[in-house]
Amino acid sequence: MTISNDSRSRIKKVFEPIALGMGKLGLTPDGLTLIGFGITVVGAALVAAQLWLAGGLVIFIGGVFDMFDGTLARATGKVSKLGAFMDSVFDRWGEAIVYLGITAGGVLAGSDPVAILAAAAMGSAFMVSYTRAKSEGLGFTAGTGMAAVGVMPREIRLVILSLGLIVAGASANLTILAGALAIIAIGATITVIQRIMHVRSQAKSATNPSTK
Repeated sequence: MTISNDSRSRIKKVFEPIALGMGKLGLTPDGLTLIGFGITVVGAALVAAQLWLAGGLVIFIGGVFDMFDGTLARATGKVSKLGAFMDSVFDRWGEAIVYLGITAGGVLAGSDPVAILAAAAMGSAFMVSYTRAKSEGLGFTAGTGMAAVGVMPREIRLVILSLGLIVAGASANLTILAGALAIIAIGATITVIQRIMHVRSQAKSATNPSTK
């Protein structure tokens, strides 16, 4: 399963009225980025305290704010390289803090699988982001093209992680959370491989252009 850029655009259109409403309240795209980050940190603190269900809900809400900042920037003509930089940096920072919170919660709950798999999921997730950033920095898959490559982009990771936390919290069964983390770790690893192959294909096409 992948999310095409067309699908992303349609989803972001749904959030546009909400983002514009926030803009009318005086919030800026960068402000929304920081608010989303703050909400995510609160969610991470909740899961570190083993409040899995509440943490899962808050983390999901924080992740949704990722839709608002960019949508508001585009709708109001305030798109900038600095804004894109801030958005990406705080997204990665927030994701790291969430996995650290889950690791801490797993350790305190005496669940080694949750702690270990949270660390594995974090490493794999960061490699997904790194392959995109590095490929774009080297001139491959310009724009948002790389975002549609792979089975486990950030949006899918957020949904799986949030559901894992919520269901595990509601059922008091951390095995469910461990399973969700395993899915993320494996899916993100597959995504990294897919992106590597995608860049290799582009590199070969550039060095051996087809003649028509």
